[in-house]
Amino acid sequence: MKWVLVVCLGLGLLTGIAFAQQKVLTIIMEDLPETDIIRALLPEFYAANPDLRVVIDSMPYEAMRDKIMTQFFAPVSGYDIIIVDNPWTDEFAAAGWLTPLDDFIEATPGYNYNDFISAVADIAVYQNTIYGVPFYNYAVALIVRQDIFDARGFPIPRTLKEYVETAIALTDKAAGFYGAAMQAQRGYKIFEECANYFYALGAEVIDAEGRVVIDSPQAKEALRLYCLMVEKAAQPGAVTHGFDEAMRLMAGGRAATMISYNWMLPTLNKPEISGKYAGKFAIYPVPGSKAVLGAWYWAIPHNAADKESAWRFIAWVSSPETQKKAAILGSAPVRISVLTDPEVWEKGFGKDYYLTVLEILKTAKPLARGPYAEQIIEIVGLELNNAASGLKTVEDALRDAADELKKLLGQ
Repeated sequence: MKWVLVVCLGLGLLTGIAFAQQKVLTIIMEDLPETDIIRALLPEFYAANPDLRVVIDSMPYEAMRDKIMTQFFAPVSGYDIIIVDNPWTDEFAAAGWLTPLDDFIEATPGYNYNDFISAVADIAVYQNTIYGVPFYNYAVALIVRQDIFDARGFPIPRTLKEYVETAIALTDKAAGFYGAAMQAQRGYKIFEECANYFYALGAEVIDAEGRVVIDSPQAKEALRLYCLMVEKAAQPGAVTHGFDEAMRLMAGGRAATMISYNWMLPTLNKPEISGKYAGKFAIYPVPGSKAVLGAWYWAIPHNAADKESAWRFIAWVSSPETQKKAAILGSAPVRISVLTDPEVWEKGFGKDYYLTVLEILKTAKPLARGPYAEQIIEIVGLELNNAASGLKTVEDALRDAADELKKLLGQ
């Protein structure tokens, strides 16, 4: 028995030594299904990288930015890898808080950076340097109850005017059914939704020369139509509602359309989410065919302790092979090869879904770029909500937004 005990203790000691030699990478991520998909794939990473282990610190979106920025100012970051939302990329890169990745990418065989959809990858490029690689997209799309459109004989709207008219026509407030499940909540949500109306009419917040143009005639007409939708076709309380409320309305069979993240389609079509309405939802490009582009990026803090090991994880998790496996599990792809892979179509959510997403991503555009993107979103999101809530006229809200943006940008 003593011999067995000694052997067991020896094995335990060896195991402890092996574990102690493993580098632990800590990653901050949003608490989303995408994060669970990464967790599910980690055993494959460990098999190829036995000297590394991963700890994922997941949390609500609202908590992430402050926690990330706190670590930027530490002598050594507590996070080896961070995921960065697209409004933060230019700000973080301009401040010198992110590690340039060009050399890492170039030194990684078979990585094929050019396989990323350019509109997505370009957001993490600042002054010709790559500071992040795409994780997943949340470009928005038009999600509809296809059975309702078919039964009523309504074509899928292709223009903004058609969309507004169709949503109003499908609304029956007495029956508690609405043409559009809207998320007009102050801040990011209303801007993310209303910006599609801007793009549909050729309106911009800031033009290609950097000038504030949010009070243009096109922008005024876009916001007028948005406010009309809130009044005539949206659920009560839409001006205080975000993603969760709009999602529940759609899943509960109480709305005909929703402008929201493209990956909501497979979620809504799950019986455990939408019950008897599962399988009745379809996806199309937003009216006007230029959507708001959102995306997350893998990045390495400037003060990370072991950048080589951090890149090993990023290279694996964002590789074509891992992206394909993640897509089959339900992730939102950002590589062309994955979106056009017949095996992904078959095992995932069908050819039409992935090719529609690819079409959307090719022309989609983020809400704001530059070091002040987060502040721009706050300013515009406030004034759009003021208009939708009836606190200000369309003209006054856009004038006030323009004035604040000009102050911010020194114009």
